[in-house]
Amino acid sequence: MHCPFCRFPDSRVVDSRTTDDGTAIRRRRQCPECERRFTTVEQVTLAVVKRSGVTEPFSREKVIAGVRKACKGRPVSEDALARLGQRVEEEIRASGSAEVPSHEVGLAILGPLRELDEVAYMRFASVYRGFASLADFETEIALLRAERDETVPEPEQARESIRQE
Repeated sequence: MHCPFCRFPDSRVVDSRTTDDGTAIRRRRQCPECERRFTTVEQVTLAVVKRSGVTEPFSREKVIAGVRKACKGRPVSEDALARLGQRVEEEIRASGSAEVPSHEVGLAILGPLRELDEVAYMRFASVYRGFASLADFETEIALLRAERDETVPEPEQARESIRQE
């Protein structure tokens, strides 16, 4: 690390701390030549490899913008979109890879989006998975219904269980 004051090619680390959000390391350094102190911030870069082979930096804003299109006209708040973007970024970073295929970013979006809004999920999935026919939509809807039936009782079944108690 070159000293920003005298351009000496070395420095000594005096203190290291992670930032509040844990995505970077802040280091306090001192130049052995001029003895002035300066701060550096080290951040892990996360790159997305697109289908074409082009690599670009991961962008939470780009994830949110794509999901926002799927949520157009739906009752989804900006806060919910921001939380979804954060969840996706955390999942991608947890993989531990410096480069992630764009396909994995799409998969990381699908789960939280399904929980957020099923209609937006269907819109996103239809583009992401390239639905070509009504059968593709029907299959995905059947999967959503099957999952819902496993986790949430039908309204009539819920009423019966309440009456029995």
